[in-house]
Amino acid sequence: MTTSRTPPVRQIRDLSGLLDHASHVLATRMAAAFTELGVTPRAYCVLFHALAAERTQIQLAELAGLDKTTMVVTVDELERAGLAERRPAEADRRARIVRVTEAGGRAVERGTAIADRVHREVLDTLPPDERTVFVRALTRLVGGGGALADPVGGERTVRRARRPRG
Repeated sequence: MTTSRTPPVRQIRDLSGLLDHASHVLATRMAAAFTELGVTPRAYCVLFHALAAERTQIQLAELAGLDKTTMVVTVDELERAGLAERRPAEADRRARIVRVTEAGGRAVERGTAIADRVHREVLDTLPPDERTVFVRALTRLVGGGGALADPVGGERTVRRARRPRG
């Protein structure tokens, strides 16, 4: 027989729940906003990093936080849409460089405006003085040396949350 017990009272706000919820809702807002561009935020992220410098698929996957399979699918989608193309790397012909096409460059410009708009809309819900403090504190937490900068290893692997496709 199981008895009901009152759980202990939390002494500190549940940061995991708050950050997870905020991340999920922001991701859904971003996905909805990017439908006007016809690409996913993930595809935009790959294009953005590919436009910034000549990078291999593996380098782009690491920057975008994607596994190899998801990266291949994403670049396939970008190629079909005429936004990027693969070409052999000069240093290692087995590696593939992702080159952004002219149309892809325009998509990056529009996508950057979309991402900025969504972020601005979210931050605008805070009073101006709190926006600055919030962004500064979050940047400090996830920046080099911050408590949330690097994942911690352990016996059990913690995977990133799955994000809905599309």
